[in-house]
Amino acid sequence: MVSVLLTITGRVQGVAYRMNAREQARSLGLRGWVANTDDGAVRLLASGDSDAVDRLVQWCRQGPPAARVKHVDHSEADADDLSSLPEGFEIR
Repeated sequence: MVSVLLTITGRVQGVAYRMNAREQARSLGLRGWVANTDDGAVRLLASGDSDAVDRLVQWCRQGPPAARVKHVDHSEADADDLSSLPEGFEIR
């Protein structure tokens, strides 16, 4: 099991990025959350099987059709990030 924290920048708000990311994560059996940030980015925490997390990270680099992803900052999630990990995958 691995856990990652992503910050996705570009045209990622107002394009159904969070909804599509949630559906991708759920289809891969991942736990976590996705949220907009005040600066126009999207933050995503995903936890689960290594291959499934890798597939979600790859999807995040493109996003839904209307998105224009510029950059995905990728780091391992720490204990503080994981303290509020939901049972499923949710939009916050």
